[in-house]
Amino acid sequence: MTQDQQQDLLPVTRIPRTGLPPRAVVVGDPARAAAVAALLDGAEEVSYHREYRVFSGSWKGVPVTVASHGVGGPGAILLFQELADAGVRTILRFGTAGAMKPGIGDGDLVIAEAAVRDDGVTQQLLPPEYPAVSAPEAVLALQRAARAEGAPHHRGIVWTRAAFQPGLLPLFSYDGAGLAAIEMELSALLVTASLRGLVAGGVLVVDGANADELVDDEGTSVYDPHRDVVAAGVERGAVVSLEALRLLAEERDGCQHGDAL
Repeated sequence: MTQDQQQDLLPVTRIPRTGLPPRAVVVGDPARAAAVAALLDGAEEVSYHREYRVFSGSWKGVPVTVASHGVGGPGAILLFQELADAGVRTILRFGTAGAMKPGIGDGDLVIAEAAVRDDGVTQQLLPPEYPAVSAPEAVLALQRAARAEGAPHHRGIVWTRAAFQPGLLPLFSYDGAGLAAIEMELSALLVTASLRGLVAGGVLVVDGANADELVDDEGTSVYDPHRDVVAAGVERGAVVSLEALRLLAEERDGCQHGDAL
């Protein structure tokens, strides 16, 4: 690669500064990024550096970026920031989560309306009172896509927490707060989106119960995200994420032609 080509890549993720589709689905696992990209027409791998694997293609005629961000907010926010630098304007996180409310089953989808900012990174960027909220149009597009796919789904506030395993420190309890699920990266995306003027949201596949109940004192676990019921939820969630991007593109095109929201 020539020096000019190197300079055309962003420094952390090594994605190109220009040329990516402006709407993206982001996931944690590079292998899941490849699986979601396999649903696209004309999918091509754009780059793969560290945990950041990026594809482009189209879903029902809408150009789409699919990218992986790894585990945890501090690394994930680097991808979100560089996607914004590269011109991506809509980002939906598609991930997994532990349920925190009765009635949310394994394989169900949780559509995030907002997130608790316990992500380990945004606290160093902004005061804690600053909210992490999904764009309303993203929430509605994800809900509409879930209904069309026949996917069991729920809406609510999720808890983005930096630590997956319980430690020695007592855990602040959100019992009674009505949180729907716990995961590790979404609030970092939502805060980035608010700061950068992006449309963002998230849909999460439930792969178990509250994460703190999944690990015992000896460090062993009954947590198993590889069950068939979770895999089926992931398959549905991938389609829901891509279809929501298409609906958001359709809505934007309608607004540009003077239609009301």
